[in-house]
Amino acid sequence: MKHAVRIVLVETSHAGNIGATARAMKNMSVEKLCLVRPCKFRTYDAYARSSGANDIIDNATVCNTLQDALVGCTRVYGTSARARSLEWQSVDLRSAATELGEASTREDVAVVFGNERSGLSNEDLALCHRRLHIPTNPSFSSLNVAAAVQLVVYELGQVMGAEDTAEREVAEPVAPVDDVERFYTHLQQTLEALEFLDPAKPRQLMRRLRRLYNRARPTSTELSILRGILAAADKCVAKTRGDSL
Repeated sequence: MKHAVRIVLVETSHAGNIGATARAMKNMSVEKLCLVRPCKFRTYDAYARSSGANDIIDNATVCNTLQDALVGCTRVYGTSARARSLEWQSVDLRSAATELGEASTREDVAVVFGNERSGLSNEDLALCHRRLHIPTNPSFSSLNVAAAVQLVVYELGQVMGAEDTAEREVAEPVAPVDDVERFYTHLQQTLEALEFLDPAKPRQLMRRLRRLYNRARPTSTELSILRGILAAADKCVAKTRGDSL
């Protein structure tokens, strides 16, 4: 599943922070980096700190204004730890990640980070729809910009990864009821042959096994694997009985 997530750094003054940001993004499969009036950043320090995420640095877009960096975005969240005299609508990190991760499959979204000294200006934050707040120690709330990016892309990655997993699961449908019923019949026969299930005193065994497999909701492929295991067990039982005659 394609996720249109844009990480925007404003006036970053240390190339190493841009490299560390690239590494954090690459870890979480976030690829688009936009830099607004950055320092000279395609440097040895940046590439070293990126630990191999060179493509993120090489493909970074450089803009003169934050407005240029946000062209095409429909949801923009600006990170800031500082309280403002005119407060923007705030959202916590996990909620923001959920909102942006889900929206990123159908629209361009961005998370904006300010510079190392003072963060985002009021003018920059005014271009954002919400202020994203990362909860920290109130007496020591300043985060390194790359560390802040790492936290944000991690939370985004959890949301985007869950959606991608759900899509893969949907791609292979759950086995139909009639196939599952044939599996239960086969399972009971094999358990009886193994003398694990006494048909005269079945108790609740098959009902409990049904409950277990119904929770798992196996796909057709998974059901075929289970039937194959049962078939192999049947052969072993038949061979053992043959050898004992």
